[in-house]
Amino acid sequence: MGSHVSSAPDTRDVLDAIRRIVHALRESSRQAEQHTGLSGAQLFVLQKLAEAAPASVNDLAARTHTHQSSVSTVVARLVAARLVTRTRSATDRRSVQLALTPAGRRLIERAPDVAQERLVRAIDSLPSRRRQALASTLGALADALALVGKAPTMFFEDASRRKRRGTGRG
Repeated sequence: MGSHVSSAPDTRDVLDAIRRIVHALRESSRQAEQHTGLSGAQLFVLQKLAEAAPASVNDLAARTHTHQSSVSTVVARLVAARLVTRTRSATDRRSVQLALTPAGRRLIERAPDVAQERLVRAIDSLPSRRRQALASTLGALADALALVGKAPTMFFEDASRRKRRGTGRG
C-alpha cells in the first residue's frame, strides 16, 4: 500500500486543530471519570440539568446541542446511578421531568469543568457567518467520510461505556 501525501498545505493545520479539540475532549472525559466516576458526556448533561431543573429530555438535548436520543441514553445511565430522578409533570401527565437527586447535587459541587462546555462557548462566540461556515465545512467533511445515518452520540460516551463494560463496572 502506498502512502499519499496531501498537496494542500492547510491539511496539516486542519488535522492539528481537530487533534487538539479531540485531545481536550478526551482528557476532559478522562478527568471526569477519575473525579466522579462519570463519563464527560454524563457530567455535561448533569451540569446542564443543574443549571435549570426540572427539565425534559428535549430541554436537555437543546441545552447540550445534542440529539434527543443521545441525551436520553445518557439520562438513563444517570437515573440508574441515582443521580437524576424522573417524575411525571404536574401540568402535563404525558411529560416526564428530570431533576438532580441530592447525590447528583453533591457530585456537581466537586466535579471538574468539562471541555464540552468550553467548546459550546467557543462556537457560540464565533460570528454567525463563521459558525455557519464551520458547520457547513464540518458537515461536508463528515459526509465525505461517509459519517451519515444515525444520530451522533455524545463525545466519548460509547468508548466510556465499552471500557467500563470490559472492566466489569457495567
